[in-house]
Amino acid sequence: MSDTVNFGDQLVSPEEKTRKVGEVFSSVARRYDIMNDLMSAGMHRLWKDRFVARVKPQPHEQILDMAGGTGDIAFRMAKRGARVTVSDINADMLGVGEERAAKKDIEGLTWSVQNAETLSFADRAFDAYTIAFGIRNVTDIPKALREAHRVLKFGGRFFVLEFSTSDWPGFGEAYDLWADKAIPKIGKAVTNDEASYRYLVESIRRFPKPYDFERMIGDAGFVRTRTETLMGGLVCIWSGWKA
Repeated sequence: MSDTVNFGDQLVSPEEKTRKVGEVFSSVARRYDIMNDLMSAGMHRLWKDRFVARVKPQPHEQILDMAGGTGDIAFRMAKRGARVTVSDINADMLGVGEERAAKKDIEGLTWSVQNAETLSFADRAFDAYTIAFGIRNVTDIPKALREAHRVLKFGGRFFVLEFSTSDWPGFGEAYDLWADKAIPKIGKAVTNDEASYRYLVESIRRFPKPYDFERMIGDAGFVRTRTETLMGGLVCIWSGWKA
């Protein structure tokens, strides 16, 4: 890695980015799900349903849901019988997820504070690895991709759900304008934290374009990589296999 990395539009040290991202999600944890509904007009629920349908979780499979935070993806997979380890670098986000799981009486979940770049799990421990709206916040993305490859069994499945760049004429520009002007203001009104949501908008803009990120997945060792674009690429589902 270089000596500096982007934290949104700022250049900071890798260590400072990891710390700052932690502060962002600690700040917004309690209102995170409400903000997702407001920012996406509820569309994030449909994107997550489609994502889990692509993963095809099976009963008793061991799945690592990285950046699993408040549990949205893990709950969907657990309901299909999978044994899900929900991991996140932020303990506050996991705490919200555990509370939600208890209220919903969802079983089959293990909760674990983890850094995606340095997972504590053994080699070839999981049948599938998922990460939804989390990979863009990782400080060293190539390292996290290699770790995902390491902890998957041979034949294991890798899936990412993330924002990227829409190529629909006019739509991408309109979304950027709305995101710049509206999302930080909504964040201030709902969470009293405008700065964190300004970072989240900036982090989306700096994430690689859809097929550039697919190449990064291949560089980490995955085969049969695929990019599925939604809304012209504003949201994408990437996948690969460990051969």
